[in-house]
Amino acid sequence: MATGLTLIFGVMDIINVAQGILVILGAYLSYALSVHFGIDLFAGLAITIPTLFVVGIVVERLFLGRLKGPERTAMSILVTYAISLVIEGALNMIFTANPVELHAWYVNKSFEIFGTYIAYIDVFGFIMAAILLGGLYVMLYRTRFGASIRASLADQTAAALIGIDVRRVSTICFGIGVAVTAAGGMVYGATNAFNASSSYDLISRLLVIIVLGGMGSLGGALLAGILMVTLEDVVGVVWSPVWSQITFFLVLVLVLSLRPQGLFGKQSARVA
Repeated sequence: MATGLTLIFGVMDIINVAQGILVILGAYLSYALSVHFGIDLFAGLAITIPTLFVVGIVVERLFLGRLKGPERTAMSILVTYAISLVIEGALNMIFTANPVELHAWYVNKSFEIFGTYIAYIDVFGFIMAAILLGGLYVMLYRTRFGASIRASLADQTAAALIGIDVRRVSTICFGIGVAVTAAGGMVYGATNAFNASSSYDLISRLLVIIVLGGMGSLGGALLAGILMVTLEDVVGVVWSPVWSQITFFLVLVLVLSLRPQGLFGKQSARVA
């Protein structure tokens, strides 16, 4: 989820605060496929990922692609927040505000390793994340389109001058950034009870991760996400679950006090 968010920012200079509600939308899509059609949660990703890719394309074309000028980044926050409110309202109308959970045999079962019980959904989710991130890496560093994305990440003006259709690259990147929320939403819904309001906690954590990792840094988002989730769990077990909830923000303040560009960000701003 954080990788998709930072990819969108890196290419488009857009802060997509609707990413949280799109994760919840992905969770609800998995819920509907599972409850009403009996489709396995992981099998359902073959439907939800393309669906959210199309949603991302439509949103970018109708709203975000029209933002121009130096206020583009600031305006994107307002636009995506408005989109988030609309989706949240629609989800509350369709599914109500009652929390729901995703169920499958691997959600409630676990296995033991050296006295520690590990849920199957955690293992399957980790494998899925590794596959998706591996696929994203291959796309970015082993394909022509990936070279276009990296060129746009580095300098949009220079990329356009050498013939790259930055507009098309931005649209597809936004679609990809939204599409991955389907996978994240499915695992989130399988490990947490959720409703539309759960998006606020999610987007706050995702924004902390991409700022901590370095705005626009894909590797930074990945490592910051692993670091923060691990640290949060350790604090919750060793100290208190109450303190674990604010770990994200305490670490953010500490890191930005010492390194304002984040762990893997660059000091100079990217040319756009």
